[in-house]
Amino acid sequence: MKEKVIGFVWQHVLLLVSLFVMTLGVAMCVRSALGSSVISTIPFVMTLAGAAGEAPAWTIGEYTYVMNGVLVGLQILLLRRKFQAVQLFQLVIGFVFGFLLDVNMSLTAMFVPATLPWQMAAQAAGCTVLAVGIAMELRCGSVTMPGEGLPVAISRVTGKPFARVKIFVDVALVVMAVALGYVYFGAWLFNVVGTGTLFAMIYVGMAVKFFQPRMGWMDRLLCYRPGFRRYIYGLARYIYRRTH
Repeated sequence: MKEKVIGFVWQHVLLLVSLFVMTLGVAMCVRSALGSSVISTIPFVMTLAGAAGEAPAWTIGEYTYVMNGVLVGLQILLLRRKFQAVQLFQLVIGFVFGFLLDVNMSLTAMFVPATLPWQMAAQAAGCTVLAVGIAMELRCGSVTMPGEGLPVAISRVTGKPFARVKIFVDVALVVMAVALGYVYFGAWLFNVVGTGTLFAMIYVGMAVKFFQPRMGWMDRLLCYRPGFRRYIYGLARYIYRRTH
């Protein structure tokens, strides 16, 4: 029982790390001003609308959590009795994701690429970091992110292939972000939905497929079981040797 508890806690510590990496990638894409990643397009528009006084002045992380809650709600409506209670953990994951996104937006506040080559580099780097984070998150084997959970639910209900449904959901989110841009600003916000968004839609999936077979180190970390007592003993021995 103790081993299972330690394993569960360690698994979710690594999941937390993977979410930090993912949100760092998302923040870098936002800072590129060429277009954010798909999952952050709607929250980004709403954050800008909030800053303009047209919507609640919430952070991008707070809007991300609200959107994740809506995505989980849609899963419940679609699956009904087939919805597993454990999938409500997606709400926790969504909250942590939103919180860490705000953290990484603060950490990257000074990172503002001024020229197109630097913007392109920031977008490419952000998408790569995001892909690494997704590959790590998939390795952790916990519940899916809400952005993945909705396509899974639609696929189960309709019988359509997940990959096709995922593309449909991503396109729908982007279209809604564009529509919100027109609603609040009367224009297409290319810094929210731009060439970088299209690049992310194509590149991130390919990069995840590239990184997944190279995640052996992540498997070794997942199999590792932290033993805090041994670290205390090791630290005590180190201090003793340094002082004698």
